[in-house]
Amino acid sequence: MIEISRETKETQISIGLELYGKGESNIDSGVGFFNHMLEALSKHSHMNLDISCKGDTYIDDHHSVEDIGIVLGQAFAKAVYPIQSIERYGNATVVMDEASVTCDLDISNRPFLVCELPIKGKIGSFDAELVEEFFRAFAFNAKLTIHIIYNRGKNKHHIAEASFKALAVALRRALSINQNAGIPSTKGVL
Repeated sequence: MIEISRETKETQISIGLELYGKGESNIDSGVGFFNHMLEALSKHSHMNLDISCKGDTYIDDHHSVEDIGIVLGQAFAKAVYPIQSIERYGNATVVMDEASVTCDLDISNRPFLVCELPIKGKIGSFDAELVEEFFRAFAFNAKLTIHIIYNRGKNKHHIAEASFKALAVALRRALSINQNAGIPSTKGVL
């Protein structure tokens, strides 16, 4: 289990991450909808996650969501690098009722994010734009190349949840053990 804590004037965060777990989670982000998304990420990636955040949600949820992405990304990077004997690439398309979202990713040690999700406004009391903020913070701190692409759908909750689940399944597939892979790069290093 990798454990990382971070404290700023805006948030106090503690995260425990076990890459090869059972998808068990104990999430308290201080943001109800975001808890739901992180629980889905844990469940479908099979990563065990313990996340606690005390943030300045009296302002809004931005700092808590972004900072959890930063710290979770740092924990992921600490757990996975240097890369050896994994598939490295993963992709998944997840449907949730009328919504469909695809995630393609590379555990590359080169951060990049393409996020094409047409969700704006609110999902309950949650600012929908924070979905992309989380993905960006996670991708850049985990050093992953992630493409999350909307295929179809109308319900913002369904689109957001399908995107977290697509990321989770793509991560699970990319982290699959492949003893024949060695270091999965023609460069010999990632």
